[in-house]
Amino acid sequence: MSHGIALKPAKSRRSTNLTGTVRIPGDKSISHRSFMFGGLAAGETRITGLLEGEDVINTGKAMRAMGAKIDKVGAEWIIQGTGNGALLAPQAPLDFGNAGTGCRLTMGLVGVYDFESTFIGDASLSKRPMGRVLDPLREMGVQVTSMAGDRLPVTLRGPRTPNPIVYRVPMASAQVKSAVLLAGLNTPGVTTVIEPVMTRDHTEKMLQGFGADLTVETDADGVRTIRLEGRGALKGQVIDVPGDPSSTAFPLVAAILVPGSDVTIMNVLMNPTRTGLILTLQEMGADIEVMNARSAGGEDVADLRVRGSDLKGVTVPADRAPSMIDEYPVLAVAAAFAEGTTTMLGLEELRVKESDRLSAVAEGLKLNGVDCDEGKETLVVRGRPGGKGYGNPSGAAVVTYLDHRIAMSFLVLGLASEHEVTVDDASIIATSFPEFMDLMTGLGAQIENHIDGKI
Repeated sequence: MSHGIALKPAKSRRSTNLTGTVRIPGDKSISHRSFMFGGLAAGETRITGLLEGEDVINTGKAMRAMGAKIDKVGAEWIIQGTGNGALLAPQAPLDFGNAGTGCRLTMGLVGVYDFESTFIGDASLSKRPMGRVLDPLREMGVQVTSMAGDRLPVTLRGPRTPNPIVYRVPMASAQVKSAVLLAGLNTPGVTTVIEPVMTRDHTEKMLQGFGADLTVETDADGVRTIRLEGRGALKGQVIDVPGDPSSTAFPLVAAILVPGSDVTIMNVLMNPTRTGLILTLQEMGADIEVMNARSAGGEDVADLRVRGSDLKGVTVPADRAPSMIDEYPVLAVAAAFAEGTTTMLGLEELRVKESDRLSAVAEGLKLNGVDCDEGKETLVVRGRPGGKGYGNPSGAAVVTYLDHRIAMSFLVLGLASEHEVTVDDASIIATSFPEFMDLMTGLGAQIENHIDGKI
């Protein structure tokens, strides 16, 4: 099922006082963009701290297939880019595996070129809708051939001269915003994106860093207007990728939930568009100390010291969703151990992730004894401090639906539950956080990988 390979279950059990200092792998969003912009820019780009999960590597392979020279020397990735506007037609379909970000952003980047490019992915990615990216590309003159519902495989053919557009993003999506801006790189004139609700802004910051003529204006209501002058020059850069806040979420929540824990997480990206989970956990009473706050490469970075904490339920407002959309599964796990009720609002975007994450989370919580209700755009979790009765002594496994964040979130649940928690597949974790198992067990987490004879 997972990449055509047999499922590899894993289980976690109640643990005590997680301790240690860890460094989280590089941020996934910045890693994808480092390969893309480095592959596109003229001259040399050098990258350290890159997240080397399957998703990011697939983006690198796609850029290599379109003419970028990408090599790893020691701990550093060295890229010789093609120059903006000089990508080559790929000779074979671009296979993005499970990488939604890599696939959607590359569609924007290459779709406007006057050649054909075909995009394919694994079973999970092939179910995910691509129309939100393909619609603005159609407005720019791109011809699209796709499976029903704008799903993969997708073949794009750019026009001889693409049209610059003014595009108001209809949902809070950094991927859609970014795809339109990347299409604008090879489009004459000014491409404009209007963003009513701010989402992660790595694309804007990094494009400016690579030399793009890009401006951002924010009006009194918080509506952002981003303008990009097309067909400008991009120059190679030196990038040190900070630690991924979405990956940080798992040891962070584990340390909060396991009594007696004291864990320090180094070099975490603290971009304000990505820190919704930390803010929410602090509101719930989590002991999270932000240390050594600093700026690195235009991004805010800090170290986090996290201790075991008693949590209380809160209401998480809908307007926080864009800053923590990937962290709701593990927040739901934290909420299961909080005193009282946690209500999460504005979660419709979770239904179009690697899985229908909202349903997958509710299903997994209920299987392991957690009292919760799933609404169309909401999740309500009624917590039980101490985790009494949580887990599943029968060994029934949480269905991960090929979704790495579901797998990791429920392995965290088991670390503070009365009974073991089993997930049906842990191999999918390698797409985004290949170091997860070693990092967690190194802190003292009781996690067993690849259970023989189960499932």
